[in-house]
Amino acid sequence: MLTSLMCTLIASISIATAQDTGDTTTTPLPKVRLEPVMNGRMFREPIQVLEWPGDTKSLTIVERSGRVYRAPLDGGEPTLLLDTRKLITDRNSEEGLLSLAFHPNWPEQRECFVWYSTRKPRQTVLSRFKVPESGPIDVTSGEVLLAIDQPYWNHNGGTVLFGPDGMLYVSVGDGGSANDPQGHGQRLDTLLGTVLRLDVSKVGDDTPYAIPTDNPFVDTEGARPEIWAYGLRNIWRMSFDPETGELWAGDVGQNKWEEVDLIVRGGNYGWNAREGMHDFRPKKLHEGSTPIEPIAEYGRDLGGSITGGEVIRQDGAALDGVYLYADYMSGRMWGLKRHTDGTVQAEEILRGRNRPVSSFGRGDDGHVYVAAFDAPYTSQGKIYRVIAP
Repeated sequence: MLTSLMCTLIASISIATAQDTGDTTTTPLPKVRLEPVMNGRMFREPIQVLEWPGDTKSLTIVERSGRVYRAPLDGGEPTLLLDTRKLITDRNSEEGLLSLAFHPNWPEQRECFVWYSTRKPRQTVLSRFKVPESGPIDVTSGEVLLAIDQPYWNHNGGTVLFGPDGMLYVSVGDGGSANDPQGHGQRLDTLLGTVLRLDVSKVGDDTPYAIPTDNPFVDTEGARPEIWAYGLRNIWRMSFDPETGELWAGDVGQNKWEEVDLIVRGGNYGWNAREGMHDFRPKKLHEGSTPIEPIAEYGRDLGGSITGGEVIRQDGAALDGVYLYADYMSGRMWGLKRHTDGTVQAEEILRGRNRPVSSFGRGDDGHVYVAAFDAPYTSQGKIYRVIAP
């Protein structure tokens, strides 16, 4: 996702949607603006922003280089929650400390779950940490729940987050390189190229987590039972709609198409036989499966690396129910609205301003926030509140 090369971008064109009818009578979506918070405080490569549970006046900031902070919205001094720099590798641009999620039963269970890259061996790792009442987490106290071998340095996913069902969901990239050379996307015997669903409240016979009994492939011979959905290239960010419980994701494309997906139980999203709504290569889909089309896509004329976002949920707001997402390369931001007749409307609601958007998150105050780098090729970034009419 955090690629080191910038694409040459040209003028905006329409975004394709899976239910595009060509109807131009739809009322345009209103524009949004980004308002700096924390008095414009800088962070080093901020790649995730999320709530601090139960605190409407603070956010949690994850830096790719390995540190996590609790940061007051009023600009007060952030406090260090976790320093993983001795644990991770961030040598390449898509490696590092990638995502964090707090246990949904906080504060009764003061735990957080982190997703990160290691170098020797090259893996992406899911670990659980106990969060003390005061002071930072002891980085040596983590419990490794899952470690996935990575054949290449890129396409590590990933987001960890809890669903409304209390299960932990993890997005895992296809293993890297280009074109999915080992065909992980259409295989069920690997965890690469998937979204996983784990029950971290229990332990399994051979794992420190349990497999939910309603996962789609628990009874499929040769399949990994952790898999919730597959055929995915590299979901960098995904999120649940707090009202409907739907799981939205932005899957980063290969050469031509970035896509927005609604992730459903057992879904095959087509990679590497498909890229977006298009045939990619003459590859076979997994036997007996039909690919699920993205709900929207856009091409390389608009950007080069999708950052999945959040659904706005503000009573009475013009954008209530609209899914916001952006592109890391161009800085553009879009809104996606589904109408009652089944049509989908996707429109640019913020022009790119040389400000790569790395992540969206929802604060405990209900607002949507954005982590963005100050400019391409810089390691410094700020946190912004999305101001929607």
